Amino acid sequence: MWPANSPPLSKVIVNAVWFSTLICCTYCITSAGPRVVRKQQFEYAYLFGSVCPSRGIGQAIVVPWTSKEAMILHLRQISEVTEADRHAVVIMDGAGWHTDGIADEFNNVSLIKLPPYSPELNSIEQVWSWMRQHCLANRVFKNYEDIVDSVCEAWNTFTESAERVTKMCSRDWANMTS
Repeated sequence: MWPANSPPLSKVIVNAVWFSTLICCTYCITSAGPRVVRKQQFEYAYLFGSVCPSRGIGQAIVVPWTSKEAMILHLRQISEVTEADRHAVVIMDGAGWHTDGIADEFNNVSLIKLPPYSPELNSIEQVWSWMRQHCLANRVFKNYEDIVDSVCEAWNTFTESAERVTKMCSRDWANMTS
């Protein structure tokens, strides 16, 4: 039960998605004939993104790895943009970096974990799909910086429309009254 003198609630939906590229370099050893050596290398960027459907806004960070520390950085972002008279309720899945206690240092953020294997309940999954379909499909990234730039541009394109954020990320089951 939420105490009567507590600030109103704001729902925030959070998740992370990764993007990668395959860097291929082909080398030909001329003295050995037509044999070709191929070097394959992957680079990854992870976008920690969250949306507040009631306000139509989103926050994100892009990091080269996922960890509890990166999640805490993202929760700090959420805490800082949460209005002074509000409390953010962050709805998240059970990813390994969504551990208990990560919101302990924030007095205006609480966590609710979704049941396992229920991506249909996590509306931010639709955001990742939208970003892939509208901004990132059929792309080859040159390097890590290209991944980060492209992902940031895709996120900014998605969040530039408050109506789109609200429409795609609102869920009747998650409505909270203040």
